[in-house]
Amino acid sequence: MTCTFRCGNACDHPVPNPTDNEYFGDVVTAALSRRSVIKGGAAGALLLSAGAALAPTPAAASSMAGTPKLPTAHGHSTPSHGRGHHGGVDSLDFTPVAPNKLDQLSVPKGYHQAVVAAWGDPVTPDAPRFDFERQTAHAQSKQFGYNNDYLMVLPLGRGPRGSERALMVINHEYTDEILMFRGWKDGAAAPIEQLRIAMAAHGMSVVEIERVGRTGRWQLVRSGRRPYNRRFTATTPFLVTGPAAGHALLKTKADPSGRRVLGTLNNCSGGVTPWGTTLHGEENINQYFEASAPVDPAYVDAFKRYGLPTAANSGKFWSRVDERFDLAKHPNEANRFGWVVEIDPHDPDAVPRKRTMLGRFKHEGATVTIAKDGRAVVYLGDDEKFDYLYKFVSTERQRKGNSAAAHRHNMDLLDHGTLYVAKFTGDGSEDGQYDGTGEWIKLCTDKESFVPGMSVAEVLINTRLAADKMGPTKMDRPEDVERNPVTGSVYMACTNNDSRTAAQIDEANPRATNKHGHIVEFDEEHQDAAARTFKWRLFLVCGDPEDPSTYFGGYDKSKVSPISCPDNVAFDGSGNLWISTDGNALGSNDGLFATATRGPERGHVKQFLTVPIGAETCGPLVSEDQRTVFVAVQHPGELDGGTPETPKSHWPFGDQPRPAVACVWKD
Repeated sequence: MTCTFRCGNACDHPVPNPTDNEYFGDVVTAALSRRSVIKGGAAGALLLSAGAALAPTPAAASSMAGTPKLPTAHGHSTPSHGRGHHGGVDSLDFTPVAPNKLDQLSVPKGYHQAVVAAWGDPVTPDAPRFDFERQTAHAQSKQFGYNNDYLMVLPLGRGPRGSERALMVINHEYTDEILMFRGWKDGAAAPIEQLRIAMAAHGMSVVEIERVGRTGRWQLVRSGRRPYNRRFTATTPFLVTGPAAGHALLKTKADPSGRRVLGTLNNCSGGVTPWGTTLHGEENINQYFEASAPVDPAYVDAFKRYGLPTAANSGKFWSRVDERFDLAKHPNEANRFGWVVEIDPHDPDAVPRKRTMLGRFKHEGATVTIAKDGRAVVYLGDDEKFDYLYKFVSTERQRKGNSAAAHRHNMDLLDHGTLYVAKFTGDGSEDGQYDGTGEWIKLCTDKESFVPGMSVAEVLINTRLAADKMGPTKMDRPEDVERNPVTGSVYMACTNNDSRTAAQIDEANPRATNKHGHIVEFDEEHQDAAARTFKWRLFLVCGDPEDPSTYFGGYDKSKVSPISCPDNVAFDGSGNLWISTDGNALGSNDGLFATATRGPERGHVKQFLTVPIGAETCGPLVSEDQRTVFVAVQHPGELDGGTPETPKSHWPFGDQPRPAVACVWKD
């Protein structure tokens, strides 16, 4: 059911990348072979275990421990030591939660959990009360949307009664109509109003929240003006910016300018900028379009590369509401989705923008850091089997401060710069410290294309086709990419790839179907995010610790929690890595895990929580004061056979399952 509604059964379709570009599994094999030679043994003469092959040398551990403090996304320095001795969650001193199949949010002993906001909760002050049996599109457009994913919490200060306030920004990735509506069969037979409700349940929410007393618990503010509260849906007007804005491939009959788009779709993960805005990645947009007839042959190659229909087919049937979703009639409409969206949560009147300079593909998210010279750097993963890792570096430097002039300047940063794609090489280093090196290949600047036969706008609109020509490395679903605010190392979650063949088995990736995924750790040259080269190593090879093919940063595998399918990652103030999972292939519920990234506890993965049955763990976020962990619980009860009449989950309120954001805090 999840595959059907979230990504349109992408895994059941041919892999969109048909190139013979090198695959990361082969790169790892080359790195291990070279390491055998460096250590004095002929390649292949000694079968190395994953742990022996991948354990960092003392030199590697030393280099990571000595990295200076870095600016965070909020523009100020993060201390290298957290507040664990004051009861903060970053101490990682909790007792791990055991794997389970319980229909609840399970947290460690000594911790509490509560729902912050759930599907249908009021967003705008005039929102009607949620009524599962009588939902309307008008009501949904004012209420918390469905299937919450990425979340960010931005401090506001004190409220009118002295309570601590903040803005929570959240993505609503997709809808599961089987669970939302009684008697759902398909979009062709559904009442038009139900299709409109689904469209209104997509997008993002901005809601004001408040701390409960002096605890780590947060809740919705449900009274007063709430001037920042806002909904973005599939019909909200968006401004297109950057070099591709106004290009012929973005123009439609309804928008001959090619600069204004209605709506945002399938927003998965995201990021926060140092200037206080948030970024939201449009991911599996292909499933929203259908074709009433074969599409124009000029679009076939590009559509195939993006998983879009090229012949007569049916999808969500949104074309019954709005004809623009029929690609046979409006082929350019699909080109207007698949971007990174930027919104300003602190300005309820600001028009949201689609930033074309960041490229168009299945954006898992967009995470921002600042280079040594002050330029903005954005890491971008294309969440598809055998697709690529990207990076954007701005031309101008961030202007610090909160003045209107500084904000205007910074709001223009993501429209001008250079877009790169990553190539990983398994040549290793002379001392055997790393598993390989890598380089960032230029695709284009906002003024110049480096891809033969493609203009700047064409590179940005059909980024996958452009990257194919430049020989980057094919990855196992590169999803969230985050930079450690303490060490400067960058971590990329590769969720899984069940299309890996037996010919691609190696010591570090011994599974013909990589169903558990792994996490890649890399360091940019001189720890400068704007660098053109980097060194990489595998940090985690996920799965059952008793499986000899798994690897946990060199830590004793008998003491770690089993982990499968890493999806989103985040960091706390101590530089510990927090990992949420999606699609646990070990038979238990998905969860949230944490581990140190340096020192003797490096790789000691501990499960912090599990989500209810059928749910996916999204977010996550450790608050700046280290007192609260926020997590988005997506699609509880989304199991085959689940319906409103026969729900597979009753979380969180004991009746119909409702996606929700929860917070966890310590006694």
